[in-house]
Amino acid sequence: MTQMSDARQNRITPQMKQVARDEDVSEDWLVRQIARGSIIIPSNNVRPQTIHNVGIGKGLKTKVNVNIGTSTLHEDLAIEKEKARVAVQNHADTIMDLSDGGDVGAIRRALLAEAPITFGTVPIYEAYNMAITKYKNPMALTEDDFLNAFENNAKDGVDYTTIHCGITRDIAKRILETKRYAGVVSKGGTITAAWMLHHQKENPYYTHYDYLMEVAAKYDVTFSLGDALRPGSILDAHDELQVQEMINVARLTKRAHEKDIQVMVEGPGHVPLNEVAANVRLAKSLIGDVPYYVLGPLVTDIASGYDHIASAIGAAVSAAEGVDLLCYLTPSEHLALPNAEEVKEGLIAYRIAAHAGDLVKIRDKSIKWDRDMSVARRTLDWEKQISLSIDPEKAARIHARTGQHPGNNVPCTMCGGACVYIMLPSQRSYASQEQ
Repeated sequence: MTQMSDARQNRITPQMKQVARDEDVSEDWLVRQIARGSIIIPSNNVRPQTIHNVGIGKGLKTKVNVNIGTSTLHEDLAIEKEKARVAVQNHADTIMDLSDGGDVGAIRRALLAEAPITFGTVPIYEAYNMAITKYKNPMALTEDDFLNAFENNAKDGVDYTTIHCGITRDIAKRILETKRYAGVVSKGGTITAAWMLHHQKENPYYTHYDYLMEVAAKYDVTFSLGDALRPGSILDAHDELQVQEMINVARLTKRAHEKDIQVMVEGPGHVPLNEVAANVRLAKSLIGDVPYYVLGPLVTDIASGYDHIASAIGAAVSAAEGVDLLCYLTPSEHLALPNAEEVKEGLIAYRIAAHAGDLVKIRDKSIKWDRDMSVARRTLDWEKQISLSIDPEKAARIHARTGQHPGNNVPCTMCGGACVYIMLPSQRSYASQEQ
């Protein structure tokens, strides 16, 4: 059974009850949305029931994913576990393990145990890792290796997996003919494309999609249908490769829904600001109300060291337009594997972007946080202001860094005696105006 099959038979699962409480929606409404595929609850049935699963989709709060994991040049499980703890402590909604270095199976299982929240992976990374360690050649992969990697992830309890099944052999051939400024930047997409061109064979995840659905149905693994051809430069946004893959993914989504498999669709990438809204609308026009999951998007290519900010700009616009899950970027994007502090910085930036989007999508539910903060600022209630901050620890540290701890009812060092609520104290007693 899957969450979708339960919903289609009007059975309310414990996960649905939890999401309905978290989102302040009725169970009946939620069940209908899951049944039609506009909301998903990724929840592998072999994971412990203590996992806090989230709902992702139309009418719910925008969620934020944190990527962690080793690389072929840096393997340290202790550091990755610390990143997982930081992500959970700072309210990440989901975590993806993108490890491709070291014993990726052991790393995955350790991180699954460390992070009691919705958990995703990219199985092609395990296949690549195995090819390097076993064959010393990633092109020596067999079709069974592709499929076994997916099944290994499902058996371990992964809730959702990125599957690069929309990139076909025909599209791979056109990669070499299509001039892109940044080429193909998806690791999974590049591995898959290189394998198809080397062996002159079709993508195993496309050819054996029915088998993937069988495994997904058994474990209730949600498909996150990957964007192997996402743009890696704003100059490459919305070219024929990206759009053709999206059309394929839309077809594969419908096939999965016919088998009661939950699906979300992945999006770019690098997109100029004036095309971000258009990207969401194009994707939704093809995939319908299926949850849409985007990386960023980055609205400029020159923000090295600050890509969490450049991408959070695009993320906020995307969320306001209807994106359901945002994949964060950190300050180290394009430069190095992030450390734990950079994981926190990226996550906080994206939680801000998600909330900004929710103030457009679901304003009535989201505005209370902002309203409470406005009242706390107007009344010079510093304790309340700090507690309401998205990062209370940092807010408290900045407020107290002069060495003074003035308490409530006094101005901060920004304005001092010129504080508007000191100069016009009657403002502090204004009745709040509902907007």
